[in-house]
This record gives sequence, structure tokens and C-alpha cells, in this order.
Amino acid sequence: MTTPSASARETTEGPVYTVSGGDWDEFVRSTAKADDERIVVNMGPQHPSTHGVLRLILEIDGETVTEARCGIGYLHTGIEKNLEFRTWTQGTTFVTRADYLTPFFNEQAYCMGVERLLGIEDQIPERAQVIRVLLMELNRISSHLVAIATGGMELGATTIMIYGFRDREMILDVFELITGLRMNHAFIRPGGLAQDLPPGAIDQLREFLKTMKKNLPEYDKLATGNPVFKGRMQGIGYLDLAGCMALGVTGPILRSTGLAHDLRKTNPYCGYETYDFDIPTADTCDSYGRFLIRLEEMRQSMRIVEQCLDRLEPGPVMVADKKIAWPAQLALGPDGLGNSLDHIKKIMGTSMEALIHHFKLVTEGFRVPPGQTYAAVESPRGELGAHVVSDGGTRPYRVHFRDPSFTNLQAVAAMCEGGQVADVIVAVASIDPVMGGVDR
Repeated sequence: MTTPSASARETTEGPVYTVSGGDWDEFVRSTAKADDERIVVNMGPQHPSTHGVLRLILEIDGETVTEARCGIGYLHTGIEKNLEFRTWTQGTTFVTRADYLTPFFNEQAYCMGVERLLGIEDQIPERAQVIRVLLMELNRISSHLVAIATGGMELGATTIMIYGFRDREMILDVFELITGLRMNHAFIRPGGLAQDLPPGAIDQLREFLKTMKKNLPEYDKLATGNPVFKGRMQGIGYLDLAGCMALGVTGPILRSTGLAHDLRKTNPYCGYETYDFDIPTADTCDSYGRFLIRLEEMRQSMRIVEQCLDRLEPGPVMVADKKIAWPAQLALGPDGLGNSLDHIKKIMGTSMEALIHHFKLVTEGFRVPPGQTYAAVESPRGELGAHVVSDGGTRPYRVHFRDPSFTNLQAVAAMCEGGQVADVIVAVASIDPVMGGVDR
């Protein structure tokens, strides 16, 4: 063995080699002459830093990612197909489970489509619309808290993770009080809501806002000005406006390019045009800008929630048309939330016609005129749309969701190729995909 970086000496057990560091320039020259070997690795689908069961196929050259592709379909639940075998109202039980971090947005997009086909959009009671906005904005805060918490955890910032889930618990407690469930609520129904706000909900909401106003600045102190956090986020996952437009990317990723596109402003629904709030933007086009946008969006959502609480007036929460209105007066019983006994007694004791009508509405469902429509809402991840098709029956002919996580994942290659392997985690975290919404 004759090399400047190694020497040999004989011992009773054979030659022993002593290897030194060698000359760096010689190492670089020999590497340049060697064949270019690239490695293909799997990141996922069980990887904890891929936001669920997302598989990333990465081709790497050393620490540099030369090619990145997404493998999806590991969380397919057949939600869209199942909708074709359930009544229009039962459909809310399925759609709420798609993007499981934003159940109220799934329900709202679907119900808007059904209501548009029924021609009852203008008949939704004002109180129901206000409560819908209230729940969606609370849901926006809880979703962004998960995005920031899990994104922080993946960078090693475990304190942010603990704070994020701590604050989210308060919102889930409110959801449980109002709907009976922490998630997958099926609370927004075609024509209105399952039921009105229960006693104590408004007081608990005001208490939450008071606490959250004190907690939110902690994220700024922990991360916003933190040089380590900024060094890990700035310039990572870069995607400019042209890239967003070419790929159909929406939400905080699009707004991090400086474009203030938000369906609540550009195509208002549920009376959003009557609320006072701002659309946060950044001009960084990177992961750090998306973090700042989500932080500011939580503040804006709190503004909207306060306005909702101030404008809540007594009134119905379901359309007056008894051929559509699902008769659900709920009560908390020993077996959980369900129809109240008083409500059942009233239905059964009113008249035989009322009982028959109730039976047909619950078992068969209402008919929706034939046609198709597209209804979209601004979810925490971007434009969430529902393409709803009816053939005139009591069940959907077809419902297809335009989920922002699915569309935004197209940006993985543009964000990650040419960067480091470690930065793939940061880029994917800034996209904040939820695989339930991707695979459906």
C-alpha cells in the first residue's frame, strides 16, 4: 500500500497501516475523475416528518437532492365514492373526514354546492351563516397551530410543538362543547346547522380569545426573531409567483410571494364581505414567509371571531323548508349526543302525517334538482372546492374535491431539487399537506 496518506509497519500479526488525513486537493481531483453515482432513497411513507403517509422518492448526489417525486395513495379512504351511496345530508359525515384538520371547511364547501343546486343559498338563516364563519375561523386557527407545531417539531424546536398543541386543545374543547366532537363533526348541514350553540358556548369562546391573545405573542418570542429558526427557514422551499401560477398553488404559499389572493375577499361566501379583516402577505417566497403568514392569519381569524360573537342574534339555524330541513334537535344523553327525547315525542305526537314525513326525510332524504356546480372556500391550505353533480335523485351522482394539499404537493420538486436533503423536511412542512385531503 503506497500512498502519501498511509504508511505500513510489520507486526507479529501482520502489517498494520496508519492512515492520515491526506491531501484535500488530491481527494477532489480523484472524486472528479470517478463515475457520477447517485442514490435513490425512500423518505416515507412512514417517515414522521412527511405530515402523514406521504412517500417522497429522492435522488440524491451526496447531500444534494437532484430529483424529488411524491408517492401518494397510502391513505385512500374512498370518501368520494362512498358519497354516491348516501343521502345528501349523510354526505357531510364523509366529507368532514377528508382533510381531517379542517373538517368545517370540507363541510362548508360541500353544503354550499348542495344549497346552490337546491336554489336555497339566499334562504340560509343569518345566525347559521355567522356560526359557520365562527367555526371556520376557529378551525383556521387550530389548523395553523398544528402546522406551526409540527413544523417546529421537525426542526427540533420542541417548545413550539408543545405550545401549538396546548393552544389547539382549547379550540377542540370549544368544538366538543358546540358539536359534541373534537373533530369530524358533520355539524354544517345542507340548509344550515345540526343545532344551535349550546349554553355556555359564547362565554367559553370569549375566554378562549382572552387566553389566546396572551399566548400568541409567545410564538414571536420563540421563533420569529430567533436567528437559528430564521437560518433554518429563510431561503428554503423557494417558490415564486410564476411557479405558483404554473402549478395552481394557493393559500399561504401563494401569499408568501406577495399576492393577496384569498377567496374570502375575491369571491366572498357566508357574508365574509361584511367582516373587517386583512389578508397577510410576504415577499420572501420561502418557508419563513409562510410561517409569518400563518401567524398573522391566526390574529386576523381572532378578529373575525370577535365580530361573529358581537353580531350573533337570536334566530333559527336551519332553512324553513321542512322538505329540506333535517329535524335534529340534539341533546347529550348517556350514550352521547343524539336526538332529544322531547323532540322525538313531539314528532310522534303531532300527527301521523308529520311522522311519515319525518321518516321519509331521514330514511330516503330530499331530492336535489339535476345539475352541477362548483363551490369553493378559502381553507387554511388554500382553495378547497367541491364539484357537486346531481341527477335529480336523493343521493349525489358525483362529488369531487379540489383539495389544496393535493395541488400544492406538485410544488415539492420545484422547492426541493437543488437543495439539501435536510431542507426537504422544511419545504414539506411549509406546504403543510394533509394526506387525508390528498387521497380522499
